[in-house]
Amino acid sequence: MKLRVILFCISLLVLSSCGSSKKASRTKRDAGVVLNEPKPVKIPTSSEVERTKDIITKNSNLNKHTLDYIRKYAAVSVKEMHLHSIPASITLAQGILESGRGRSELALKSNNHFGIKCHSQWQGERVYHDDDHKGECFRKYQYVESSFDDHSAFLTQRKRYAFLFDYDSDDYKGWAKGLKRAGYATDRQYPHKLIKIIEEYRLHEFDKIKSKGFNGEDNNTKVVIGDRIPQKTIGNYYEVKKGDTLYSIARKFNTTVGVIKEINGLTDNVISIGQHLLTK
Repeated sequence: MKLRVILFCISLLVLSSCGSSKKASRTKRDAGVVLNEPKPVKIPTSSEVERTKDIITKNSNLNKHTLDYIRKYAAVSVKEMHLHSIPASITLAQGILESGRGRSELALKSNNHFGIKCHSQWQGERVYHDDDHKGECFRKYQYVESSFDDHSAFLTQRKRYAFLFDYDSDDYKGWAKGLKRAGYATDRQYPHKLIKIIEEYRLHEFDKIKSKGFNGEDNNTKVVIGDRIPQKTIGNYYEVKKGDTLYSIARKFNTTVGVIKEINGLTDNVISIGQHLLTK
C-alpha cells in the first residue's frame, strides 16, 4: 500500500515538472523584443475615397470590406510607391489578399498584412500561425502601417527580388508574376489573384498618383516622396542596415548614442533594419 502511495506521489511530481517545463518553453517561444515603431500619421492623398466611390457606382457588387481596406491603406501604399518604387496597386492587392482584407486571424492578432515570416534576422515580437506548415513564426507589429514599411524593406533588401525593379512602374502584371517567380508565395494562382484584384478594383489608378503635393508630416519630420527633398532628409537621416548598432551609427556620424536616442525619441537601444533615424 505504502509503495503504491509513494509511486503515485512520484508520478504527480513528474507530471507537474513536465507541465512547468512546457509552460516555460511556450513563454520563451513567444518572446520577442518590442521594436520602436513610429506612430502612424495621417497621409493626405488626392483620391482614395473618391476613387472607391467611383468604383462603387460602376459595380455595386464589389466587396465592401475590400473597399474599406482601399480607403484605409491606399495612401500608405502610394507613399511606399514613391519611397521604394513598388507599384501602389501591387502593395494594396497583396495587402488585401494576404490579410483577408485586414480581417484574417493572422492580421488581427499581429497587424501583419503581408504574411511576412520571422526569418533568422527578426528580433521583434512574433506570433505562431498555421500556414504552409503548422505553427509557423510570423512577425508581429504594433501598427498595421509598420507592416507596410516592412513589406517594402523585405522586397528592396533581398537580392532575389532585385529584378522586379527593372519593370516599369505601371507594370503590375510583371510585378505579380515576378513575385511568384521570386518565391514570395507558393500558390500557383498567386499572380492571377493579384491581377484580378487590381483590375476588378482598378487599383492600377493609384500607380498614376504623382509625388507632387503628396507627403506625410508629423511634428518634427517629413517623409521623402519621390525626388522631392523636404526638410530633415538627406544628410540628417540614416536608414538602419544589417549589423548596425546605435553605437556604430553614432561613430559614423561623429555623435553620441545619447543624442541619437534623444532626437529620435528612443527609450532603449533597440533598432530594426530599414528604420530611419535622425542623426542631427
